[in-house]
Amino acid sequence: MKYMQSIIRLKTVDIALTGVFCAVWGLLNLILGPLSFQLLQLPLLHDFAAFFPLLLIAWATERFGTSSLVGIVGAIVAILLGGPPLIVCFAASSIIFDLLMTANKHKVRITAYSLVTTIVATLASAYTAGVLIGVLFTPGQTLQWALTFWGGWHLVGGILSVVITLPIIASLEKANVKRIKPA
Repeated sequence: MKYMQSIIRLKTVDIALTGVFCAVWGLLNLILGPLSFQLLQLPLLHDFAAFFPLLLIAWATERFGTSSLVGIVGAIVAILLGGPPLIVCFAASSIIFDLLMTANKHKVRITAYSLVTTIVATLASAYTAGVLIGVLFTPGQTLQWALTFWGGWHLVGGILSVVITLPIIASLEKANVKRIKPA
């Protein structure tokens, strides 16, 4: 209940920051997703485009719902700008990410518990997106293929997201960049 109340009581600055990350999410998916497929024929950069903004908004706001909002609105933006419908699977994974991040109250910190929770939330969500895409948007492929090959490559994309984003967050923490505090 406390988390649902935090969605309702978003500050103006939370709304503005969430709006910026919605746009970033959508644009990164429109740019990096196709680039990844042109270069590698793999979805690695698609996962980075999805989870980089999700990790940053979770760190910045520490609020339940902002990551889901970024994924959902970002997917709508991407689809309206001509992105593929499979982006809805990343929107669904952003909801899973948001739910899993409640385990550490959306606090992305450089502590053992926070890192493990954040990494597990990211990897589980990326894998889920891969399986959903494999099942719903790759005709002619089997469920086993979606669970192993495609889900596995999205898991690697999730790892890439964590490896790039968490050091950025650690640098921001070390530089004493002030985070937006929940009310």
